[in-house]
Amino acid sequence: MTKRIGPIFLIMIFCLTKAWAGDEPPTPESNRNAIELVQSHADYVWTLIAAALVFFMQAGFAMVEAGFTRAKNAINIMMKNLMDFSVGSLGFWAIGFGLMFGTSAGGLIGTSGFFLSDFKVGGDPWVLAFWMFQVVFAATAATIVSGAMAERTRFSGYLLYSLVISALIYPIFGGWAWGGLFNGSGWLEKFGFIDFAGSTVVHSVGGWAALAGTLVLGPRIGKYGKDGSVKPILGHNIPLAAIGVFILWLGWFGFNPGSTTAANKDIAMIFVNTNLSAASGCVAAMFFSWIKFGKPEIGMSLNGALAGLVGITAGCANVSPSSAVLIGLIAGVIVVFSILFFDRIRVDDPVGAISVHGVCGAWGTLAAGLFNMGGTSLKIISVQLLGMGACFIWVFPTAFILFKLIDKTIGLRVTAEEEIEGLDGAEHGGNAYPDYVVLSTHGGGAPAPAYRSPEAFYAATGETVKTSN
Repeated sequence: MTKRIGPIFLIMIFCLTKAWAGDEPPTPESNRNAIELVQSHADYVWTLIAAALVFFMQAGFAMVEAGFTRAKNAINIMMKNLMDFSVGSLGFWAIGFGLMFGTSAGGLIGTSGFFLSDFKVGGDPWVLAFWMFQVVFAATAATIVSGAMAERTRFSGYLLYSLVISALIYPIFGGWAWGGLFNGSGWLEKFGFIDFAGSTVVHSVGGWAALAGTLVLGPRIGKYGKDGSVKPILGHNIPLAAIGVFILWLGWFGFNPGSTTAANKDIAMIFVNTNLSAASGCVAAMFFSWIKFGKPEIGMSLNGALAGLVGITAGCANVSPSSAVLIGLIAGVIVVFSILFFDRIRVDDPVGAISVHGVCGAWGTLAAGLFNMGGTSLKIISVQLLGMGACFIWVFPTAFILFKLIDKTIGLRVTAEEEIEGLDGAEHGGNAYPDYVVLSTHGGGAPAPAYRSPEAFYAATGETVKTSN
């Protein structure tokens, strides 16, 4: 046995030596190719991980919206968020991606890449990773509208406008600002418009579409008195809403750093800026609501965190951490003022989506120019204002016309009887809490404790809101 081991061992050594001798020695070029391959693979992995984090934000939005609204509409909220991503994915695959990132016609609209036709078997698969990252952004813009129009929107009408936002309204403006990230070339980006991850491109688009929808719908039954007073309609599950905000905060670590679509050192500062702005927005809203209402109000504090996240989204890659804190602080104050303002003018937004995403998205876009680390100028600020204005001028009228058309055809608002019953039963034939009896009135249940909310503040102080003309 021992005699046989020796020759076998020598044969193995000989074979390995021949194999090693056949390998070419490394060269600077082969090393460079190997490094580029590793970097390319890392970019794919990071981009897709970030896409998964942004997708998880859909769960956060669903929880926030369900928590801030009444129990009788919880199934409807979940269904709408489910369909935002499902219908939106198909619309963005078929039309939206091409309009946003296809070969540009005059910097206005993409003309290629529909149905993911840029992908060829055996070709560069980057278009697949890039599409996956972009489709979750499109779904985010659509789901912002869901919260503002909650508790009184017909489900069939919702499906239609969710599709149009994902396939048309969001992609066209997105192409103006981001088309050059792939095959396009948007007119706004040529001017130097700064919106790294979408304070305007995603959030203001969703916010202004939400404003149009709420104006066409009108307020919920019982929200405003005949004398113009604001009546509280409390959410049924604030812990659920709070968990949703934490999920959104986590998802934003994919939303902002992931917008690099590259695994590099730049993401470190973007992570820090994102977190600091959210934290400062939350603290600012808490203290401001404490001063305003006499108690640290949970709804305003949660929306303050989201306001900080929206506010830093445009400038997360080009402002310093200190500036991120200031941006968040201002966003946290703005969101409280804005929510109270829209209540005063009888715009019924159950979750504060218009204020968080539309108004604070505009602030974040302006702040990206004001606090630019490379210095600011009148030109930079002018371009930022141009982008903000272009967004509103495109989105609000287009969405308003869309909602009006839906309202006049298949119908946008449920009947008064269906709204009072709750959309879970009327629209879906279900009950989110079958083991419990839901006790509520048109106004949302028992009177709220004083200072529990902005509406309670009005009631406790005797302040009224005049009916707008």
